[in-house]
Amino acid sequence: MMKRIAVIGSGGSGKSTFSILLGEELNLPVHHLDQLYWKPNWIKPSKADWVKIQERICDGEHWIIDGNYQSTLDIRLEACDTVIFLDVNRYFCIYRALKRAFLSSERPDLADGCDEKIDIKFIKFLWEYPKNSKPVIIEKLNTLTSHKRVIIAKSGEQVLRILKAS
Repeated sequence: MMKRIAVIGSGGSGKSTFSILLGEELNLPVHHLDQLYWKPNWIKPSKADWVKIQERICDGEHWIIDGNYQSTLDIRLEACDTVIFLDVNRYFCIYRALKRAFLSSERPDLADGCDEKIDIKFIKFLWEYPKNSKPVIIEKLNTLTSHKRVIIAKSGEQVLRILKAS
């Protein structure tokens, strides 16, 4: 049984939406890293505080944590029993990020005072994700011990089908 799930993937891949649905399906609490990281008006925590926040959550018995934050990914990978990597096409991720930015100023997975924003730097990050970030993630996933379940899928819907079939 999955009790501690790390959901990772590019911005715009649907991590937060999927995590909410999975949390409802499995009756697990969901923690959005964007909501925990950013303080009102886009203020960042110190590195030490950021690590402590994640360690505290990972000490819990049951959770779903969604988010990237590669600098602290090892904390979540060590603590989880399941990793779900939403390996979504970059065009779709950019489309979703743009749609989200233009159609909604607030996101439930962000802290108060952090309205949705998009800039060329973020678009560039999304575009370069398959080249820059994905290989690092795949390498980390390949080093996980055999007692961890790793699911790599092209969509949240595909993950749900995989889970229902198993």
